[in-house]
Amino acid sequence: MARTKNIVLERRAVVARILAGRGDALVVTGLGSTTWDTAAAGDTTKNLYLWGGMGAAAMCGLGLALAQPGRRVLVVTGDGEMLMGLGSLASIAVQKPANLAVCVIDNERYGETGMQRTATSFGVDLPGMARAAGFAETAMVRTEKQLAAIAPRLFAAAGPLFVAIKVTANPVPMVLPPRDGPWILRRFRHDLLGPRAAD
Repeated sequence: MARTKNIVLERRAVVARILAGRGDALVVTGLGSTTWDTAAAGDTTKNLYLWGGMGAAAMCGLGLALAQPGRRVLVVTGDGEMLMGLGSLASIAVQKPANLAVCVIDNERYGETGMQRTATSFGVDLPGMARAAGFAETAMVRTEKQLAAIAPRLFAAAGPLFVAIKVTANPVPMVLPPRDGPWILRRFRHDLLGPRAAD
């Protein structure tokens, strides 16, 4: 199959648009570009950056959503990372966390290893996989109008919700949040559970 044509959305602007409406939602990021995009939108103690855990973002989001059913949880990850963790779609669908949304920023590339094409560039349908697994709602976003319609649902719709957003592969500057994994986890736990839980 030919690579998807007419991709117009830019990743950094897309993530900023989404996170502008997050309120007090907890955000888990996949490695690489989605971590930089999320940090560029504003580093906060409510962000849990998974610097090197490729394939783990959706499962971390699931665990967090189950442990904190009163809080909204958003996973922001890339297509390569999601492809590595496809089994998480089944686990999430079985658990049916109403407070979880998974948002895949899909540039059809493995950004961390040289911009090789991912399976989504050949037509693999991630929202279709999530829908088949049993997600309550799925969407593929390609336009500004579609983005405007889906962005608030990431924080309000009954989950689990899965959204893939097609973005260009244009490079953007790195915006690096802290890289100390234990420190990131401690500050996240402190924000979520209070100072004693962070020790």
